[in-house]
Amino acid sequence: MGKYASSVKKRSKPKNDGPHVVWRGIGCLMMLIIPAISIAAGIETIKYGLANRWAIPYQLLGYPSLPDLFYQSSGLRIIFEPITRVNHLYAYSAASVLYMIAIGGIISLLYGVAYRIVGPSPYGPMDEPPPKIKTKKYTR
Repeated sequence: MGKYASSVKKRSKPKNDGPHVVWRGIGCLMMLIIPAISIAAGIETIKYGLANRWAIPYQLLGYPSLPDLFYQSSGLRIIFEPITRVNHLYAYSAASVLYMIAIGGIISLLYGVAYRIVGPSPYGPMDEPPPKIKTKKYTR
């Protein structure tokens, strides 16, 4: 035994292996709900924009076209043929991605504000308090 070792072993808390189960469930639901909301909002936005004659790039409108390789292979054609029947697919996809980025950013911002308000102190019990230094404005 070492000179400073205690003969009594302290019980240590079991290590926390990740976030709480509730947060995992909320994260799983968000991974399903945010894309669904974004896709629905993207489709409705493009429909509204077309009805009101917004300036949507013509490259995003119309039916998608696939490379010749997809049409030569029967397996790939069976898989990808349904998406070639969706009119304005590129516009729907672009609007959906923009909505996903916006919704994710808003949720991250709200989480950051809530964590800042409710979260733990940045200093622990073993930390030294921040220095209290008064600085003068440097003039030359």
